[in-house]
Amino acid sequence: MTAPSTAPAPSRGGRWIQEWDPEDETFWKETGEKVARRNLLFSVLSEHIGFSIWTMWSVMVLFMGPEYGLTPADKFMLTSMVTLVGAVVRVPYTFAVAVFGGRNWTIVSASLLLVPSVAAFAVMKPGTSFNTFLLVGLLAGIGGGNFASSMTNINAFFPLRKKGWALGLNAGGGNIGVPVIQLVALAIIGASGGPRVLLGIYIPLIVVAAVLAAVYMDNIASVKNDTGAAKDAAKDAHTWIMSFLYVGTFGSFIGYSFAFGQVLQNQFGRTPLQAAYVTFIGPLLGSLIRPVGGWLADRYGGARITLWNFVAMAGATGVIVVASTQKSLPLFTIAFIALFVLTGLGNGSTYKMIPGIFQAKAVAKGLEGEEAASYGRRLSGASMGLIGAVGALGGVGINLAFRQSFLSYGSGTGAFVAFLAFYAVCFLVTWAVYLRSPATQTRTATAAEAKPQLSYVEV
Repeated sequence: MTAPSTAPAPSRGGRWIQEWDPEDETFWKETGEKVARRNLLFSVLSEHIGFSIWTMWSVMVLFMGPEYGLTPADKFMLTSMVTLVGAVVRVPYTFAVAVFGGRNWTIVSASLLLVPSVAAFAVMKPGTSFNTFLLVGLLAGIGGGNFASSMTNINAFFPLRKKGWALGLNAGGGNIGVPVIQLVALAIIGASGGPRVLLGIYIPLIVVAAVLAAVYMDNIASVKNDTGAAKDAAKDAHTWIMSFLYVGTFGSFIGYSFAFGQVLQNQFGRTPLQAAYVTFIGPLLGSLIRPVGGWLADRYGGARITLWNFVAMAGATGVIVVASTQKSLPLFTIAFIALFVLTGLGNGSTYKMIPGIFQAKAVAKGLEGEEAASYGRRLSGASMGLIGAVGALGGVGINLAFRQSFLSYGSGTGAFVAFLAFYAVCFLVTWAVYLRSPATQTRTATAAEAKPQLSYVEV
């Protein structure tokens, strides 16, 4: 056991923190909070730009008129594959924090964003083949990995009582990269600019993010070389249960972010400029409210907030189905934006549940103090990358569902009906696993290792 309250502040040379115990209140007040907040700030910046690069094709397709020779099905396939790569790379990005250190990997992952940006700048013109666009779009998927490494890293910096707020802010700041790039695109379209102007703005920002990470961020030594934590997390049933729930929240957020503009164009005949005027609003509000979801989860319990959020998501989706069948653009737009807000709220509450679950498992094993906190940080940090990866696959499913729905029915109504049914299943899973009677929750959570009084109401 270390004595973190007497540990010196991290040196500014090697940028490695040897002793870190945010659960110790004295250490947190004297040293930890300042360091954690600084790392959070620059983690948000890097993750924010990563999200922008990952989702840039959600706005690039709005620039691609008939002269590009792509059908609506081609565009949905393109955004589906970009989302897929962003989901898959989250797994190695999670491991990378343990291998290289949080600060070091933030520098590398930010710098890698130059590859898809420069490639897109080179090929974005009429006459380029669909396969070329698809290949370059796949490169943009690496931007989705920044979320996993950032969340794993920031999870280690904050005490359990602050994780809902910190993780919500970190993720929300990253998520807001989606509406920001859409807003920038709106301004460029309005000024009759082309997609290369958009890319020209982001390339220097990537360099700035990498440099700031190098100057101001830190590595935590205890996180490095703990690659076995991912294996332990993968063996835990709760990692996969929470992955399923995260498909419903974040998978919806990222899937709708890619698809919203295309749905407006294909179902309601909106022009690129008309679609761009609306597309950014949903992701913006969904990103801003994510920290609120984390704060509410800190206060009332993540499982409670997540449960009722799925009820509200199903309700909003039901309104969208009605608006879609009646071809009511105003009602459709309002309900879709409300659904975006709810995905953001659910993102925050769902992620808050993760450290709570593993902390409760540590207590159930008889661990106490820093030993219990260390166990919880270790497994929750590792599981977050896996959960984030599986959750992002929901975005792939949403874009493929829209593609099939438009091919089969000429509208997105069929896809929305499927989404409504899925949210109902998410509600049932949340209730069954985390909100039944305490004794039942305990047995489910810890495979009979838990103490009878342990309850998951507070996760």
